[in-house]
Amino acid sequence: MDTCTDNPVFDPGIIRRFDINGPRYTSYPTADRFTDAFGPEAYERWLTNRRDGAKAERRPFSLYFHLPFCTTICYYCACNKIITKDHGRSAKYLKYLGKELALQRRFLDPEDNAVEQLHWGGGTPTFLSHDEMRQLMAMTRQYFRLLDGGEYSIEVDPRKVDRATVDLLAELGFNRMSLGIQDFDEQVQRAVNRLQSEEETFAVMDAARANGFKSISVDLIYGLPKQTVAGFERTLDRVLAASPDRLSIYNYAHLPTLFKPQRRILDADLPTPDAKLHILALTIDKLTSAGYVFIGMDHFAKPDDELAIAQRQGRLHRNFQGYSTHSDCDMLSFGITSIGKVGPTYSQNVKTLDEYYERLDNDILPVFRGIELTADDVLRRSIIQSLMCHFVLSFDAVEKAHGIDFRSYFAAELADLAEMAEAGLISIGERRITVLPPGRMLVRVVAMVFDARLRAGRALNRYSKVI
Repeated sequence: MDTCTDNPVFDPGIIRRFDINGPRYTSYPTADRFTDAFGPEAYERWLTNRRDGAKAERRPFSLYFHLPFCTTICYYCACNKIITKDHGRSAKYLKYLGKELALQRRFLDPEDNAVEQLHWGGGTPTFLSHDEMRQLMAMTRQYFRLLDGGEYSIEVDPRKVDRATVDLLAELGFNRMSLGIQDFDEQVQRAVNRLQSEEETFAVMDAARANGFKSISVDLIYGLPKQTVAGFERTLDRVLAASPDRLSIYNYAHLPTLFKPQRRILDADLPTPDAKLHILALTIDKLTSAGYVFIGMDHFAKPDDELAIAQRQGRLHRNFQGYSTHSDCDMLSFGITSIGKVGPTYSQNVKTLDEYYERLDNDILPVFRGIELTADDVLRRSIIQSLMCHFVLSFDAVEKAHGIDFRSYFAAELADLAEMAEAGLISIGERRITVLPPGRMLVRVVAMVFDARLRAGRALNRYSKVI
């Protein structure tokens, strides 16, 4: 049985039983475990370790740029963003991104410049003017070489993009695009302060296809205020008619105590838990009936999309941008709050513009926290990656890579998994664990069993619900 291509089975009873708060595992350990004991000096040391290590062992880089500016605020948003219409602020920010590029490069081998993955996230990357986009890509290419066949993606707000902008993105080298839609229902759009027409959205998709973009992804959110099953079904029908390559169906996490914009959303306007489950069930049924493959968590893709192919071939990876076709690269990140990964470390930049500018004015890397992974962290990260990406965990592969006896090392975890096995979420064989179709939507819960820091005791209310 090709477990990767089995679609999830929606079982409301199982979901209600196991739907708890939990991490999304774009990293392990998760970002809330980073500490300020890992700062600029530690990050500098790991950059120079790469420079001084064996050249044959260097993988190409992945680059991430955080572009935080938005002209309007979407009330559901939990991202780090700056609401402004002043391009003087983005012009200054680009100047400092150039400083950070130069500073990080100072600690690397000048010939070590190959990049196979690049992502502009936000905020709204398409806030930048055409000249600013050209400037940022020119600065990037000054220090790095984007390899042919790489994955170069950008998050796009269709309300801020015209055909000329999409033409420019293709000219700059982008070949993948993620479009935010959330919901086409006008009542929902008004409740979250994001009015967006179908016409402008599909015009961007058409322009991307005309420019040869390899993959077009659409983001939807279920659980938003004023949302109904019938209304979301209409949105799904319109989106499916446009035939995107990938879809991400996110669960809205209402955490107004943590994210101030969400305080403008009334609790009374939110769909009930049962309505949310009905929306999710409808979504799974429609997408799988339309031929989309369930990749994991909240991601679906066409069978011929690179994500689905990578999953079938056992090459799927997960990083801070979600699921990826590229394996474990060193990720250099630039801009406020951005998170990078070099060697067995994660690092995160400062959160405010003032801190960011002050650090770079003093030639200090703007890292304010991070973590250096232990051997146990690396082991558990590999297990969580395998579960999240492939729904299968081979004891033999883990033992060979990490020199342990799986059943002895994880005796407590295997005991804790017994309830999930009894409920039909997973099967535990002699030499492997398989996440079964009823457990696919709850794979985060399975992965949490192997999270040593959660096992040590830590409040889960900082995380969103799994479903």
